[in-house]
Amino acid sequence: MQGMTDPVATMLAADRASRDLGIELLESGPGRATARMAVTASMVNGHGLAHGAFVFAVADTAFACACNSHGPVTVASGADITFVAPVREGDELVAEAVERTRFGRNGIYDVTVRRGAEVVAEFRGRSRTVQR
Repeated sequence: MQGMTDPVATMLAADRASRDLGIELLESGPGRATARMAVTASMVNGHGLAHGAFVFAVADTAFACACNSHGPVTVASGADITFVAPVREGDELVAEAVERTRFGRNGIYDVTVRRGAEVVAEFRGRSRTVQR
């Protein structure tokens, strides 16, 4: 994409939600991205565990970066998450998104969220390109 603006950097520059949650992009490339987030005290629910919405958020940001890496504006058309292990305050989560397939204006992406080497969640996102 010589001479073109990086679509992931452009998207993240306007993504206040991810920024306010402290989510940072570690790396990205065509159809893939890795993001990191530290779990803070304000992310913990009444059971002393990270609220699932925050685990979803870091996975969703990695997904958004991966599916927007190709250039056209792409949004989520749906996503599912399976929580595998509890997450607590102080944990550092790393979400790795990988494109599984793209067909027409649609795509499927898998995101694994880890705390160190331990998998804490698996996310599957479905995308839809809205701009050509």
